[in-house]
Amino acid sequence: MGRPRTNDAAVRERLVACATEMFATRPQESVTVRALAAAAGTSTAAVYTLFQGKDGLIREVRDQAVAGLFQDLTAVPTSEAALEDLYALAAAYRHWGREHRHLYTVLFGGAQSFVPSPRVGDRDPVRPLVAAIDRAVADHVLAGDTTLIAVSLWVALHGLVTLELAGSLDGTAAETAFRSTIDAVLRGWASPAAFPGLRRPDPAP
Repeated sequence: MGRPRTNDAAVRERLVACATEMFATRPQESVTVRALAAAAGTSTAAVYTLFQGKDGLIREVRDQAVAGLFQDLTAVPTSEAALEDLYALAAAYRHWGREHRHLYTVLFGGAQSFVPSPRVGDRDPVRPLVAAIDRAVADHVLAGDTTLIAVSLWVALHGLVTLELAGSLDGTAAETAFRSTIDAVLRGWASPAAFPGLRRPDPAP
């Protein structure tokens, strides 16, 4: 298709931004290369030159979503208390989802389902969460299979974030739901000795 032009970086950025919004709000099969190019103010040839077509652009959007969430979760400091780290990771997950609603929707459902890229590997965005759960199990704070605990915590988080993005939860109600739901999930997996410490005081009104 020829050598890339000097403004390819800007065109690439616009295409990814437009694709992110379109893939988050429309069924994948309804999003055409022509529609993507028109939304980004470029030509269909640019989609093929920069991404080798629609599938390559889909992979780029998904890879950016995975990388963004992974970066935010790995930025959460690790402490001596695995349980506190789990709360911090849950908060970071929620914050990323609210700040990147279209990337979140592309990654975790909506108008289409997410098919993980084979390039994710050790940059799986839930790896920090799984590592903290492993530590909590090793410290006898949580009791159970790490994968099952991770899935149940993710289900709760995904439900909360999805409701917030839909506008069904906001303000004080959202904050209270977040705290109480994460508490409930972790209490459900708590070891008998750790259970009393897993109930946090309710926030002051």
